[in-house]
Amino acid sequence: MANILIVDDDPAVQMTIRLLLERAGHQITVAGDGRKGLALFEAGQFDLLFLDIFMPGMDGLETMRHIRALQPAIPIVVISGRSFTPDAHAEPDFLKMATKLGAVASLQKPFRADALLGAVAGCLDAARTASVRNPDVSTGRR
Repeated sequence: MANILIVDDDPAVQMTIRLLLERAGHQITVAGDGRKGLALFEAGQFDLLFLDIFMPGMDGLETMRHIRALQPAIPIVVISGRSFTPDAHAEPDFLKMATKLGAVASLQKPFRADALLGAVAGCLDAARTASVRNPDVSTGRR
């Protein structure tokens, strides 16, 4: 299956995602913040990345910017526990913003297991299809 990196500062979220994905047959690596996640990403080979938007230190959007510079085609799923409110005075929709900046999918915490597994399957299928259509686009390391 896939080698997946989870970058989230909440140990409960890390464990939940890890258990669901390991049960589905994936290999999982976990980082508790953006800097550690970036270091692990640079040292490893990953097929997919889960990235929390709000973390201390390097947030998810900054981490995504660095990862996109290293490996533009890797699928990234952004996650966030911030609530969505239709109020005009509320904060921006950071999940939507992250998808405009390059994330392939987004999940609002708390998420359901089927939504998580569906996002993973969709991202991995899309990455495989893209590499078959355009073999010059590498999802590997530079």
